[in-house]
Amino acid sequence: MTAETSIAFLGTGLMGSPMAKRLLAAGFPVTTWNRSSEKALALVEYGAAFATSPVEAVAEADVVFVMLSDGPAVTDLLFSQGVAEALSISTVVIDASSIPRDTAIEHARALEALGIGHIDAPVSGGVVGAMAGALAIMAGGDKAVIASLSRVFAPLGRVTYVGPTGSGQLAKMANQQIVAITIAAVAEAMILVEAGGGSRKAFREAIRGGFAESRILEIHGGRMVDRDFTPGGLSRLQLKDLNTVRDTSSSLALELPTTELVRSLFEKFVKNGGGEADHSALLLHLEALNQNR
Repeated sequence: MTAETSIAFLGTGLMGSPMAKRLLAAGFPVTTWNRSSEKALALVEYGAAFATSPVEAVAEADVVFVMLSDGPAVTDLLFSQGVAEALSISTVVIDASSIPRDTAIEHARALEALGIGHIDAPVSGGVVGAMAGALAIMAGGDKAVIASLSRVFAPLGRVTYVGPTGSGQLAKMANQQIVAITIAAVAEAMILVEAGGGSRKAFREAIRGGFAESRILEIHGGRMVDRDFTPGGLSRLQLKDLNTVRDTSSSLALELPTTELVRSLFEKFVKNGGGEADHSALLLHLEALNQNR
C-alpha cells in the first residue's frame, strides 16, 4: 500500500475523526461518511472528501476503515446498507470497532466469500492516542495482509499482529478488562486517601514512577483530580465492552470475578445516568456509595 492508497473512513465520531485526520495528514486520499453527516463534513477542511452514503464512500476505496459503536451497527453497515456488495474484490476492510470475536469471524467469512479482505483491528489509547498517532492497534486476520497495510497503520500508531481473525477483538476485550479494573482501583485509592485527610493530587504525584504507575494513573487519575470527565471514552461503551467480556468468558467456561465486579459497577453507573461521561467518572459512582458512611 502506498500514500496513493484510497481510503474510505466509515464512522467519524470521537475516535474515527482524529484517526481520519491522521491519515489525511499522512497524504492518503480519504473519503468520510458518518451517520450524523456533520461529523464527516467537519473533516472536509482537512482535505477529506465527503460522501452522503456509505456505499458512495467505498465506491473507489482500496481500504475501508470501520469505526462504529458495536457489532450490530457494523453488521448493518456492511450487509444491510449495501457496503459489502459495493466493494471491489481487491478491497480490504479494517474493522477498528470493538465488537465480539464471533461477530468479527462471521464478517470475515462473509466478506471472504465475496473476495474481499477483512482485518479486525480494534485500538486502544483513547482520543488522546488517536490525536497523537499513538494508538495500540491489535490486528487479527491474515498476517501477510496486515503486513501489507503497514503504511496505512503507521500514521495511527503501533500495530501488532495477534493471531487469526477474531484475535484482535479478544486482545481488545482483555485490554478493556485491564482499563476498567485499573480505573476502579485508582478511584477507590483516591477515595481512601482523601477520607483519611490526604490530598488526591499529592497522592497521585507520590506514587508516579512506582509499581502503580500506568497510563490510567497518568490520564484518568489526572481527570479524577481535576474532576474533568469530558468524554474520551464513554462509560456506556466501556460497559458494552465489559458485557462482551462477560459473554465471551461464559462461552469459554471461565470465571472472572474481578472483571464481573467492575462490570456491575459500570452497569449501575450507566443505569444512573453516567453513560455519556468519560469512563474515569466511575469515581462519581464510588463516591456516591460512600457519601452516607
